[in-house]
Amino acid sequence: MSRALAGSGDAPGAFAPSSLRPAVYSAPHVGRRLAFELPPQKETVEEERLHRKQRLAASFRLFARNGFSTGVAGHITARDPQWSDHFWVNPLGVHFSQIRVSDLLLVDRKGEIVEGEGFLNGAAFAIHSELHEARPDVVAAAHAHSLYGKTWSTLGRLLDPISQDSCMFYNDHALYDDYSGVVLELSEGARIAAALGDRRAVILQNHGFLTVGRTVESAAFSYVAMERAAQSQILAESIGAPRELSAEVAERTRGQVGGDFVSWLCFLSQWDVILREEPDFLL
Repeated sequence: MSRALAGSGDAPGAFAPSSLRPAVYSAPHVGRRLAFELPPQKETVEEERLHRKQRLAASFRLFARNGFSTGVAGHITARDPQWSDHFWVNPLGVHFSQIRVSDLLLVDRKGEIVEGEGFLNGAAFAIHSELHEARPDVVAAAHAHSLYGKTWSTLGRLLDPISQDSCMFYNDHALYDDYSGVVLELSEGARIAAALGDRRAVILQNHGFLTVGRTVESAAFSYVAMERAAQSQILAESIGAPRELSAEVAERTRGQVGGDFVSWLCFLSQWDVILREEPDFLL
């Protein structure tokens, strides 16, 4: 089965890495001050689709740079802006550092590949199809078997608010403690979605981390930030007993550094570097 997707294979002709200004300059702003709101969607479905696919491909390059590519494990998805029950995902077995826009697969609610070549990761479909179904506000979801995420997940604990950065996830992440093997059943994907609830992240016990966002950028950077928060706490606990911030301070700090906008904004500088150093991801 195939559908014609206007704009899905557009060439990146408008991009000239040597002449691009930093992406942050396109952020919503009032005068010289950021407006602290996510940018609106593109004017057409085709433009929005291409935007999400480009950010998705860049997210895999970002994960590769951080060492998150492990065998065939790991997936990031982006909801299609036209068919809300379809999502774009990486093909099974392609290293994150090699993924381009043209490599992405479009998958429907039944797990059929509508566009693209390659194989679909069964775990990616089982988890992400249920997440996208349960959370219509979510555009993207990210999961990988990164070192500190899977290490922290073995403890069956939430992250503690021990630093400004870790406060990004204060009262905004959950624990799924029912690991039963590789996730291949939709029923388990549904249970993961239920554990996530309305939060931005979930720790999959004995498995790893999963983050979501209202943009591809925010979901991807949230994952990087959560991995670093776990790394920091593991290091801190290896040398002593970290002092937690008070609930009041942690909550206030989350309001300042958490949420989709800050993660989206943080992604922009990473986008600039990847665009200049690895422009082939746009192909």
